[in-house]
Amino acid sequence: MKKTCLTLLFSFIAYVSFAQQSLISYEDIKYLLHNNLGKADTFLVAKGYTLKESKPNAKTKKYTLNQPQNTQNNIEMRSDGKKIFISLQTNVLEQYNLLLNSISQYKTTNSNIGDVQVYQVKDLGTIYITVNDSAPYDPLKKDYDIQIVPDKNVTAVN
Repeated sequence: MKKTCLTLLFSFIAYVSFAQQSLISYEDIKYLLHNNLGKADTFLVAKGYTLKESKPNAKTKKYTLNQPQNTQNNIEMRSDGKKIFISLQTNVLEQYNLLLNSISQYKTTNSNIGDVQVYQVKDLGTIYITVNDSAPYDPLKKDYDIQIVPDKNVTAVN
């Protein structure tokens, strides 16, 4: 009986860990902001995202990750000179929680401006999060719009 319980417990832990493998955390954002769009392309495809239609030398790339139960992550990355700006639209609560938990030890300030949560993150930049009700309305789902703006000293390496 103990072996069965332990096997089920470890299986559940492995399943949860594998499920969060495709979600974006502080370390992932740091990697994406410090590398060019080509490396970001390889990185996000390895995490399970698919590239939406994109031109070969485009300054903007869009990725999507469809998950079960009609949930999805959409990432848009825009290169502006040596800076990369990231926009993440999701309706996955785990993505929101993972991001907040992973930046918790790096936050320098946090505030609310109206409906927007603003976090200054050390060695990264500013994260703006807007939470809205989903359409059609579902009390268990929210739409999260996350904008990541790098600090002036955070640049992408070619």
